[in-house]
Amino acid sequence: MPEALTAFAAAKVNLTLAVLGRREDGYHRLSSLVAFADVGDDLALVPGGDTAVAVEGPQATALAGDPDNLVVKAARALAERVPGLMSGRFRLTKRLPVASGIGGGSADAAAALRLLARANGLPLDDPRVTDAAAGTGADVPVCLAGRVCVMEGIGERLGPALPCPVLPAVLVNPGVPVETRAVFRALGLSAGETRAVAPTALGFEPGVSGADLVARLRAAGNDLEAPAIAVAPVVADVIGAVRETPGCALARMSGSGATVFGLYGSDAQAGAAAARLAAAHPGWWVAATRLGPAQDCGATVRNAPTSAPSTASP
Repeated sequence: MPEALTAFAAAKVNLTLAVLGRREDGYHRLSSLVAFADVGDDLALVPGGDTAVAVEGPQATALAGDPDNLVVKAARALAERVPGLMSGRFRLTKRLPVASGIGGGSADAAAALRLLARANGLPLDDPRVTDAAAGTGADVPVCLAGRVCVMEGIGERLGPALPCPVLPAVLVNPGVPVETRAVFRALGLSAGETRAVAPTALGFEPGVSGADLVARLRAAGNDLEAPAIAVAPVVADVIGAVRETPGCALARMSGSGATVFGLYGSDAQAGAAAARLAAAHPGWWVAATRLGPAQDCGATVRNAPTSAPSTASP
């Protein structure tokens, strides 16, 4: 059996999110401080042959019947830019909830690009790889980079890596998919309209403490939180439940929802909060985690023997 390449697809968390306006083409201009969790999906690639994807894992049913998921789109986007690209058979272990504001699909697409780049001897900063990321989805470039940074524009402009202390956290999703378009419709900006909102600027410096960073985050926010609550009122319930857990320093929605993150002073507090939330709301997806740079980014890809996927999609 051929040896597989494997990569981790870390959940993306928008610590802040400012909507600066809406372009004439309908896309919204954002400024967002992004970090990554140590929970996510796993993706394996057995190089060779046509592109195929098998999906397994606790969240696999949410992708059932979707032959055009973002892993496939990313592979097609790179193949369009790299003649003769060697693709292969992917196996996606899906753990992150779908349409949840933590970039699960985008993280999977970025992992696919990392694996394909490795299989074809391409550096991750090859313009064809980064262009394929931007062409696949707005959050894919930042997931490909995997660094704590400010993301601007429609996601295509990434700032430098920022020094960020490890942030103990809890991620909570109520199991209600929230369509991004519906949230932006609820925001109600017209094409060409701008908002008097300052871009993200939190004054990072080396050695900043977790407590100092959380204090600065409190002064910012997520401009999509209120419209998301209008679309899915349960988001407000989740924020309230996380905020009430002992030790919670900040509770906020990520992205366009419905996942909410809580920040804590220690791993023990985050773990206790996750246990409490899971017990009180057994239908919710709850994960204790740490936020910071993504695991296994850059050119590092773990190698491990694995069986080939058995279910293909074109």
